[in-house]
Amino acid sequence: MVRILICTAQIPFARGGAELLSEGLRDALRAHGHEAEIVALPFVWTPRPNIIKSALAWRLLDLTQVGGQPVDAIICTKFPAYAARHPRKIVWLVHQHRQAYDWYGTALSDWGAQPHDAEARRQLQRLDRRTLGEAHKLFAISRNVAARLRRFNQLAATPLYPPSHLAGRLQPGPFDDYILSISRLDAAKRIHLLLEALAQSAAPLRAIIAGRGPALAALQQLAQQLGLADRVRFTGFVNDDTAVELFARCRAVFYAPVDEDYGLATIEAFAAGKPVLTTTDAGGVLEFVQDHVSGLVAAPQPAALAAQLDALADPEFAQRLGANNPDRIAGISWPNVVHSLLAP
Repeated sequence: MVRILICTAQIPFARGGAELLSEGLRDALRAHGHEAEIVALPFVWTPRPNIIKSALAWRLLDLTQVGGQPVDAIICTKFPAYAARHPRKIVWLVHQHRQAYDWYGTALSDWGAQPHDAEARRQLQRLDRRTLGEAHKLFAISRNVAARLRRFNQLAATPLYPPSHLAGRLQPGPFDDYILSISRLDAAKRIHLLLEALAQSAAPLRAIIAGRGPALAALQQLAQQLGLADRVRFTGFVNDDTAVELFARCRAVFYAPVDEDYGLATIEAFAAGKPVLTTTDAGGVLEFVQDHVSGLVAAPQPAALAAQLDALADPEFAQRLGANNPDRIAGISWPNVVHSLLAP
């Protein structure tokens, strides 16, 4: 038995894939006979100096023992938790602070507009290079995340795909007349593209948009403006049972974020035998989705996506695309993750 702490940063009042990953990892470690707990500190990123303070809070912790009992290893998942120190620090990188990396100077980041942002960015990248570089083992949740790490920090990470917490529950079902979007509703997920494509498509398809987030009101307004009120349903948060049912019955899953780290929605769709509609710039999604093989890939433009929706009007076509998708992700499992992370 190994005593392990899973170190992660928590944004208060927010919950997403990173939290599910930490909980799934904890449960998998326990299932393999290890003692595992999650340690989370709140991540505060405004104003700028608080980012370094958040990293320093991790740096100052003594995680080699708890209550006089030794901790054999720590597994760190995302910024700034990987600033923690331990002789056996294992990093399974979900993502860095992307506002200071590939999103820098774009509409998805508030970095790049202030006079001292360039220097703050350099400091943050130096900090990452040091704290990630000292890891005993360095993994990333996808090839895309590993590629960013190599590009910006000159560090090599081994890709290690995490499974969904719904693994084992997702099953193929009928191909009903709706396209499913299930994710956090924010600008980076680009759900507006689905609405705009649906308005241009001749296919008799609907959209079900599950999730919550800051873009909800804008997306609801856009659906009204596009005349889609009777073809789009916003469900808000859905529990696991509802998510399983939505995946099972959809025609396809729309998932087209900006250069996504990984994207659990992709492998969840595959487990349900559904094709994924995505875009040429969706990042980690494209590690799984091949155009006209396991899904459909279009330029990130409404007209191009509308043409793909037209093709999905044929449920038999959608079924053929998704038929082999469960087999494509068969190797993604918690036993594989635990073995890889803890191997000598």
